[in-house]
Amino acid sequence: MTPTREAPVRLTRYAHGGGCACKIPPGELEDVLGHLTAPRATGGDTPLLVGLATGDDAAVAALPGPDGAPASAVVCTADFFTPVVDDPYDWGRIAAANALSDVYAMGGRPVLAVNLLAWPRDVLPLDLAREVLRGGLDIATEAGCHVGGGHSVDDPEPKYGMAVTGLADPGRLLRNDAGRPGVPLSLTKPLGLGVLNNRHKATGERFEQAVATMVALNRDASAAALAAGATCATDVTGFGFLGHLHKLARASGVTAVVDTAAVPYLDGAREAVRDGYVSGGTRRNLEWVAPFTDFGDTSAGTRLLLADAQTSGGLLVAGEVPGAPVVGELVPRRSHSVVLR
Repeated sequence: MTPTREAPVRLTRYAHGGGCACKIPPGELEDVLGHLTAPRATGGDTPLLVGLATGDDAAVAALPGPDGAPASAVVCTADFFTPVVDDPYDWGRIAAANALSDVYAMGGRPVLAVNLLAWPRDVLPLDLAREVLRGGLDIATEAGCHVGGGHSVDDPEPKYGMAVTGLADPGRLLRNDAGRPGVPLSLTKPLGLGVLNNRHKATGERFEQAVATMVALNRDASAAALAAGATCATDVTGFGFLGHLHKLARASGVTAVVDTAAVPYLDGAREAVRDGYVSGGTRRNLEWVAPFTDFGDTSAGTRLLLADAQTSGGLLVAGEVPGAPVVGELVPRRSHSVVLR
């Protein structure tokens, strides 16, 4: 049914899921990618620094200087998803901040983005699409990143995001395989975005604290991590805090011990779990990490929040970041990659 001008459009009703909870489950994705081996490019002079091997946040290739040594690095990523909120401008801002986050998670700065838009043109008014794109442009402008066009398709389900190119110092990257024992873990945004977004989709309630968190750039957190000498980080998105932490610990050959009492949550997140607003993506995340996690006596609700599928979440940094809570530490490898205390 095509919405009328008199009736407000609830964009989340046109999506089978919401935000990064729409990701292909991590276990299924790894089964697919595990059979792929990226061939080494020939005839070029841009060595690949970060690729498929560790499932990091973006791909990174070195750009050699006149002497042949790496002088800079180019960071490439793409991210898009279905509506996570009903307001089209906010959705655009959230999707853009989420796409840019992958560059910040590698220690880079975004310089150029192109839009990725799928739109049911016979169902939803195109002026709503304009608002989505305006939101994305405003966030990219805040980040100092050019938006140079993009690509659009007619699709039964609305989707929006960006492909982003950034630059980084090849000697000062943030990677998910550079964690070392004895280093603390910091988390720069609170958890609970997934359950609040799911409640919004089901009830129409608006959670300003969630929107403010999702549109906040990870630029300052990335810069602070680099200034503090960090070399290892990832952003917390669709695979949840536990999923991304497991990938970081596995890639680094360490175990992450989490102080669950120190993990911050958004207001209303625990109530949303209590009331059953948990996405299928979150439950799949928890199922995937269970064999690799020592849950101790952590409650069922806390486990769900730690696996909650975040959209445009914060950075998880191996190191202390000023203003961000320390939520655990990396220790020598044990039988589990993640231990909750």
